[in-house]
Amino acid sequence: MTDYNGPDQEFLDRIGGKRVLVRSDLNVPLDRVDDAAVITDDGRIRASVPTIKALAEAGARVVVTAHLGRPDGAPDPRFSLAPVAARLGELLGEDVAFATDTVGKSAEAVVGALQDGEVALLENVRFNRGETSKDDAERGAFADQLAALADAFVSDGFGVVHRKQASVYDVAQRLPHAMGGLVAAEIDVLRRLTVDPERPYAVVLGGSKVSDKLGVIDNLLGKADKLLIGGGMVFTFLKAQGLEVGKSLLEEDQLDTVRSYQQRAKELGVEIVLPTDIVVADSFGDEASARVVPASEIPADSLGLDIGPESGAAFAAELAEARTVFWNGPMGVFEQPAFAEGTRAVAEALTRVEGLSVVGGGDSAAAVRALGFDEQAFGHISTGGGASLEYLEGKELPGITVLEEDGA
Repeated sequence: MTDYNGPDQEFLDRIGGKRVLVRSDLNVPLDRVDDAAVITDDGRIRASVPTIKALAEAGARVVVTAHLGRPDGAPDPRFSLAPVAARLGELLGEDVAFATDTVGKSAEAVVGALQDGEVALLENVRFNRGETSKDDAERGAFADQLAALADAFVSDGFGVVHRKQASVYDVAQRLPHAMGGLVAAEIDVLRRLTVDPERPYAVVLGGSKVSDKLGVIDNLLGKADKLLIGGGMVFTFLKAQGLEVGKSLLEEDQLDTVRSYQQRAKELGVEIVLPTDIVVADSFGDEASARVVPASEIPADSLGLDIGPESGAAFAAELAEARTVFWNGPMGVFEQPAFAEGTRAVAEALTRVEGLSVVGGGDSAAAVRALGFDEQAFGHISTGGGASLEYLEGKELPGITVLEEDGA
């Protein structure tokens, strides 16, 4: 598993006694239990700790900003970061002061009271319209307020670096800045996936929609040796080959695109591996009765919800030969035990890869934890599914390019 360190030592040597604004990714899933918010997966909080701790140990007054959910630019108690502040404090072993707003009186008071080495968390940055505004002036005005709380900025929220948002992009233009250890580690791994990767190189793609992965498929067709396709998106591939997919998830408008990818892969010598059996049910839900059918014989009244055991074993065999593996998207509806075994087979195969194995964030990372795997068994578990995919598509990430400008 990748080790995350903080910013470089030169930066740390200069921030003692200074207020450092850290953009972390603390967007964790919450459940309501007896009207209290309970964090169900603290992976992103744990991944944020090393950089925050490194800054605090260097004597900085650490001001953490982050988002949770999509509150649409206004305060919403359902998306409060208060439970995250409590969990962050537990992981740091120190109290974390919590501001009940982002740039208002509470934030000013909490930040003003910080002593060297102490940490504060501001309330959800997306409670402010300026954070996600498409208007440069509105976003810039909010960034001015954030920047006024600090002397320097550290970008450590990899899950948002593909967004041109105030706390990700604009603040970095206003303060001396540095890349956090988590972001640095993520970028290092992604470069290893795109620049001269060790071969054989296999990419496993799942999840709901082909359309979500079009750019990745297009860009990696020229880089990977094999593409293994599962999840809901596989049914568009099967349909493109003329097979019946029943009531399974299908993107009719992507059939021609998929056929063109299959042709390109053939011309480039890239193997596209599809499942040979599928776990189907007559309906979706906990009461669904699952059965395994050949991928070529999906009943018209059934829907596919996982790759079958034969396919899970075949995918694992393909990955056993690889030296570099990138996986993004579960193979089925892993939240339900009847449809989790395909995802489990892929995850287990990644733990045995003799080389670089990368779990590409999002639902894949959630599945690894939900299915009880030791995170240390993987080469790297990304904290940002969308950012990882955009990088692998060859897109420019605004939150990274801005850090490459003159910093601290």
